[in-house]
Amino acid sequence: MAEQVPYAVSGTNTRGRRHPEPSPAARSEFQRDRDRVVHSTAFRRLEYKTQVFVNHEGDLFRTRLTHSIEVAQIARTLARAMRLNEDLAEAIALSHDLGHTPFGHTGQDALNDCMREHGGFEHNLQSLRTVDLLEERYGAFDGLNLTYETREGILKHCAPRKAKELGELGRRFIEGTQPSLEAQLCNLADEIGYNNHDVDDGLRSGLITLEQLDEAGIWARHVAVVRQDFPQIAGRRLVHETVRRMINSLAVDLIDETSRNIADSGVGTLEEVRKARPLAAFSVAMHAEHKELKHFLRINLYQHHQVLRMTNKARRIITDLFGAFMEDPRLLPPQYQQMASADKPRAIADYVAGMTDRYAIREHRRLFAVGEI
Repeated sequence: MAEQVPYAVSGTNTRGRRHPEPSPAARSEFQRDRDRVVHSTAFRRLEYKTQVFVNHEGDLFRTRLTHSIEVAQIARTLARAMRLNEDLAEAIALSHDLGHTPFGHTGQDALNDCMREHGGFEHNLQSLRTVDLLEERYGAFDGLNLTYETREGILKHCAPRKAKELGELGRRFIEGTQPSLEAQLCNLADEIGYNNHDVDDGLRSGLITLEQLDEAGIWARHVAVVRQDFPQIAGRRLVHETVRRMINSLAVDLIDETSRNIADSGVGTLEEVRKARPLAAFSVAMHAEHKELKHFLRINLYQHHQVLRMTNKARRIITDLFGAFMEDPRLLPPQYQQMASADKPRAIADYVAGMTDRYAIREHRRLFAVGEI
C-alpha cells in the first residue's frame, strides 16, 4: 500500500475520541471505528430499511445496508487512489446512514414534520446521535465512542442553530471550514452510489424504461458505447455493463478534478485542508451530467405514481405512530418510556427512526388494527 499523503488523516493528527481508550493492539484507530460500526445494532437494521422501494416489495432492490456497502467500496477505492486514509473512508461510508428512518427519505420528511415543534429531525444528526448515545455495547460509555474524524464525516449537513449544540464538531458549520478529504470524498461517493443504483433498481422494477433513460446524457453516452462494443447485448447484462461504466467515469473524474484542486490549493497538512475551499469535486461537465441524472430520477422514478402511493402510506404510518406515542408514551417499550420521562418527543423519534420498514408496518398494525396485539 502506498504511503499516505501528509494531508490525509492518520494516527498522528487525529483529534481522538470523546472518551480516551488504550490504542488497539493489531489495527488502526479507524479500523476499530469500522469494526464497531459493523457490529452495531443500527448497522444490522439497515438490511431492512429501504432506499426507494419498501422492503417487502422485492428481495433484489437496494436496502440501506447494500447501499452502505457499495458506498464503502467506492469510497475506499477513491481514498486509495488519492493516498488518503482508506480505513477512515470506509468507516464513514458504513456509518453514514445509521440514523436513517424506515421508508427512506419519505420517513425522514414525515418524522421531521412530526418533530417540527420539538427541534426537528435530520438523519445525519440522528446517525451521530446513534453512534454517540443510542448504541449500548460498552460498559465505560454510551454509543460507540468513534474518533472525531469518523463522527465529522457522518455529519454532512447541520443548521447553525444545531451546530452550536455540538461544540467542536459543529464549529465548521459556523466558521465555514471543511471536513477532511476522506469525508468530502465519502459525501460524493454516496451520490455516485445512490444515483447509479437507483437507475438499476428503477429499471428492474419496470417503473422506468431504457427509452426514457436516453433523456439522461450520462446514460445515453455510455449505453451507446456498450452497444457498439457488444452489438448483441441486451437485458440485465446491458444495464449492468452501462451502470458500471457510469460509476467508473464518475469516480475517475472525481479523482482527477480533486487532484487538480489539491494541487492548485497548495495544501500540505490536514489543517490546511480544513481551511481551504471544498476540494473534492466533479469537473464542470461531469457535474452537469450528474445533476441531469438526479433530475431525471426525481421526475421519472421518485415521483412515479406507484412510488408515491407507497410513500403516502409510509408517511401515514410514521405520523400515526408518532401521534399515538405522544398521546400515550406508556405504549412505548420500557427502555424508551424511561427516555421519554426526560424528553418525550426525542425519545419517540429515536424509537421510530430505529425501526425497520417491516417493523414499522407491524407496529402500526398492532396499534391500529382491531384484533392485533
